[in-house]
Amino acid sequence: MVSTRGRYALRVLIDLAERGTEEFVPLKDITKKEGISKKYLESIMTLLSKNNMVEGVHGKGGGYRLNRPAKDYTVGMILRLTEGDLSPVACLAPEAEICQRAEICKTLPMWKGLKKVVNDYLESVTIEDLLNGNVKIPE
Repeated sequence: MVSTRGRYALRVLIDLAERGTEEFVPLKDITKKEGISKKYLESIMTLLSKNNMVEGVHGKGGGYRLNRPAKDYTVGMILRLTEGDLSPVACLAPEAEICQRAEICKTLPMWKGLKKVVNDYLESVTIEDLLNGNVKIPE
C-alpha cells in the first residue's frame, strides 16, 4: 500500500509541473492548494530536494520548482524514493536475506512476476502523463 508520503509527493510534483520549471512556488501556496500540512510537506520537499527531484530556494521569492521536464519523472522513481522498495513480499526486498525456502517455494515465481509488472507499469507512467490525464490502464 502506498503511504500518504508517496501520494502527496506525486500530488506536489504534479502541482509543480502545472506551473512549469521557471517559477519557484512558495511552500505556503502548495500547502494551501494541496491541503497538506506545512510540517509534513516540508519533510517531503526536503526528501525530494536532497534527491535532486526539485530545486529549492530559501528567502523572498523562494520556493520549489521542478529541475527537469515532467516527462523525466516516473511514478516508479518517486514511489521508490518515498516508499522504499516496492516488492510485494519481504523476501524480494533488496536487503532481504536469502530465504531458506526459495528453491522449493511454489509462490516465488508469482511474486517475482507481480513485482516486475508493478515496477514496469510505474516506470511507464510519468508526472507529465498524470498532469495531462494520459495514463493507460493495462488490460
